[in-house]
Amino acid sequence: MLIIVVGVNHRTAPVEIREKLSFSENALGEALRKLQENPAIEGCVIISTCNRMEIYAATREMDEGLNAIWDFLSRKSGVDISEIKNCTYAHTLYDTIRHLFRVTSGLDSMVLGETQILGQVRQAYQACCALGATNRVINTLFQQALTVGKRVRTETGIDQNSVSISYTAVELARQIFGSLAGRTVLIIGAGKMSELTALHLVANGVTGVIVSNRSYDRALALAGRFGGKAVKFDQLAHHMAEADIVISCTAASHFVVRYNDMEQLMAGRSNKKIMMIDIAVPRDIDPAIAGISGVALYDVDDLQNVVDQHLHERKKAAVLAEGIIEEELEEFMKWLATQFVVPTIAALKQWGEEIKQQELRRALNRLGELSDHDRKVIGSLANSIVNKMLHLPVTRLKEYALSPEGHLYTEVMQNLFELDVPGQDKKAKDGQKALCLAMPADK
Repeated sequence: MLIIVVGVNHRTAPVEIREKLSFSENALGEALRKLQENPAIEGCVIISTCNRMEIYAATREMDEGLNAIWDFLSRKSGVDISEIKNCTYAHTLYDTIRHLFRVTSGLDSMVLGETQILGQVRQAYQACCALGATNRVINTLFQQALTVGKRVRTETGIDQNSVSISYTAVELARQIFGSLAGRTVLIIGAGKMSELTALHLVANGVTGVIVSNRSYDRALALAGRFGGKAVKFDQLAHHMAEADIVISCTAASHFVVRYNDMEQLMAGRSNKKIMMIDIAVPRDIDPAIAGISGVALYDVDDLQNVVDQHLHERKKAAVLAEGIIEEELEEFMKWLATQFVVPTIAALKQWGEEIKQQELRRALNRLGELSDHDRKVIGSLANSIVNKMLHLPVTRLKEYALSPEGHLYTEVMQNLFELDVPGQDKKAKDGQKALCLAMPADK
């Protein structure tokens, strides 16, 4: 059994192509049914997110399997198959498994080490499994991939350092205040970055939201999103006294928050801490305010410096993650290689069982009347002889399955014992040969 993947992501195709290749939850069942109508596909999983669409499949013949997926995507999207091939990537065997392990580990994401993809892969796998689209190989692959994703995060901490401006602001706020529960944020201006930062703060416990903007209508609209209140721009200084966190991003060409006003405000707060995030360029908040006791002021460069440091840490963690992936990949490839010899081993054991039963019947008929005890002893003897005779060939065949010549040893075993192995046609043997050749060389 061979594993392949055909996919498209934010790096390989524009959104107008990705949206044609995406699958909604409601359309998944029909899509899987149509995909599996092709006899080349024996098990599959479809992953569809805003940044990627991937189809993983188990097949006995690589080219037929890949062509089946490309043809399916072309029919589904209405895009010519040549264009589908140009904008998608395809991996087979070893590279497919490594790719999925990297996906679940967050190494193939737009944001290095992000955690959302692990849940998305789990959800996609469980949905396809529930619809009966998977098989034993696909099940084992995805269960192992999810385990790898969790192991990478646990052992490397790759998801521990934020690499977005808005999440970094949340982390810094936690460092200042500890818990954000019950805190109040004041948003000055209605810029997208301010809105996104406020959104993350609210998601992490901030309960009070105040919005001030030169356009009062825009302030009302943004405050409504958070269940907060809008205040007029000329009342800004008064309401700043209520805030624990201030986010400012206006188009003003001068300071919106001045040193003297902030010094007076902080004197009336009894040095109660306040965090100020100035995302505007040019800056909204007088940088001298950072020297006032109780004020923690960050501008966009400060936040970006933290993001860069965090990204550096994630890149170091990614190196460790690649090592874990290679280790897990080698173990999975060993398991997959042994699956090709399982039918031959089963046929060999059946051959031994048939001979044992035949010779037992002949011997017991010759011996005449025997006690139950004597029959059990003779039966046990026959079992032991057969098991010990087959133990070494079975063990050696499993070992040789991991070598580039594994397919040859399997064929030799079948020929030596004239074994009838179901499903061992030319395609299956070619598949085993391809997998054996893909196995990593001994180190």
